[in-house]
Amino acid sequence: MTSAPSPIFDRRLIRQRLARAAAKGTEDFLLARAIEEFGERLATIKREFHAILDAGTPSLPLAAWLAELLHPPLLIRMAPLAEAAGELAFPRIVGDEENLPFVPERFDLAVSALSLQNLNDLPGALIQLRRVLKPDGLFLGCLLGGQSLHELRTAFAIAETEICEGISPRVAPFADVRAMGGLLQRAGFALPVADSEPITVRYADMFGLISDLRAMGATNALTARLRTPSPRRLFLRAAQVYADRFADPDGRVRATFEMIFLSGWAPHENQQKPLAPGSAKMRLADALKTKPISGS
Repeated sequence: MTSAPSPIFDRRLIRQRLARAAAKGTEDFLLARAIEEFGERLATIKREFHAILDAGTPSLPLAAWLAELLHPPLLIRMAPLAEAAGELAFPRIVGDEENLPFVPERFDLAVSALSLQNLNDLPGALIQLRRVLKPDGLFLGCLLGGQSLHELRTAFAIAETEICEGISPRVAPFADVRAMGGLLQRAGFALPVADSEPITVRYADMFGLISDLRAMGATNALTARLRTPSPRRLFLRAAQVYADRFADPDGRVRATFEMIFLSGWAPHENQQKPLAPGSAKMRLADALKTKPISGS
């Protein structure tokens, strides 16, 4: 009997980091971009959503925006941390995207922003999200992709090779946009779409980026991370490499966040379906008004 694979992420530590960020003031500029994109996609869909789930988004703005925009009879926010009730009337529970506590076919819209990249079982979470959707229900997701923070990875890799004679896991492995469409399809979603948008943010130096990552609760939570403090000179060298390789003419450095946007529908008999091979009623040559090439 084979043992279960070791988890990639320390989910308990992720919640601790999110709690620390919330206590000091969460940085939500990436979430604001996700909300903007979700709004553009929902604007093209001419239907009402009566039961909505926000699954695991680290902070409140997405659920609050959906409540104000759509006024659904039911909106549930499943948050990673307990949140104060405040003035918002919709129910909030603490839960985990890897173990959704809902009956099948409960919602007609499920959203999740900037949390799926921290799951140990992303395919399983997508399957659960599809199962909680009613037939013809919509899923919209956003997670960080493989090009995210490539500058930071490079800077630390060079600095650690020079100073520590080896590279330790410091930046999480992010999903590849080309694989995400396949994962949606494997999870049972119809009409799956995955596309990416790189966001470039500029900072005075690498330490400004690290400060923002702390304010997002997005610092290193890998189970394979080093458990001993790194020397100060390692960070100073990494900052120097970062500035040498990724600075603009004005001296400010660039940081890339690749945002992958996902959409998929719970299957329904009325949805569009691809034509079966050989069912076309017109030859390509006829459509293009060209003559087919005869074989020799």
